[in-house]
Amino acid sequence: MTIRVLLADDQTLVRAAFAMLVESAGDMEVVGEAGTGREAVERARDSRADLIVMDIRMPDLDGIEATRLIAADPDLTGVKVLVLTTYDTDENIVEALRAGASGFLVKDTRPAEMLEAIRTVAAGESLLSPGPTARLIARLLRSPGVVRTVVAEAGPDSLSEREREVLTLVGRGLNNTEIGDALGLSPLTAKTHVSRIMGKLGARDRAQLVIVAYESGMVTPGGV
Repeated sequence: MTIRVLLADDQTLVRAAFAMLVESAGDMEVVGEAGTGREAVERARDSRADLIVMDIRMPDLDGIEATRLIAADPDLTGVKVLVLTTYDTDENIVEALRAGASGFLVKDTRPAEMLEAIRTVAAGESLLSPGPTARLIARLLRSPGVVRTVVAEAGPDSLSEREREVLTLVGRGLNNTEIGDALGLSPLTAKTHVSRIMGKLGARDRAQLVIVAYESGMVTPGGV
């Protein structure tokens, strides 16, 4: 299947470069461009994109608010957002994930890595490495004044022991195959557990499961 990509960035040259890159891949196509966050929301509704590459810093409406509107729109269920940031220490990353983004990229990412990131997020995986990025998220989630993610009231307590094990590994950045290897499960069974956990917790995708794992204390910076 062809991945339909919408590009949202306020710099025309950046969008042009990304468009050339995306169009060079045989399994994806650019279905629209936007120069502001508000345009991104409108184009998402018009283009029926599968995935939006969203710059965090844009005029009119920033990428975080645009992501929040897209995630909250029932007509756009299933649309993934991959946010772009200039620095991987940008604290807006956490708010973007809370808003509904499925992952993020630094703008100087190599072309091949960007294409693979689009494929990863479009396939339903979160783009969160278990290294410095995970530690950054854990630290920020424990900072005073950070608004907590809204999930089902029962939270992780509603999960079975096996589901809690799976959630912990998701929080550490493992994919379905790695989770299966760690727990002696097939990748399909691991994927089924992840889907059930998302349903129980009311999480939009794996990225929000990562946040839940940190907020609940199931994953800590020292354990990543």
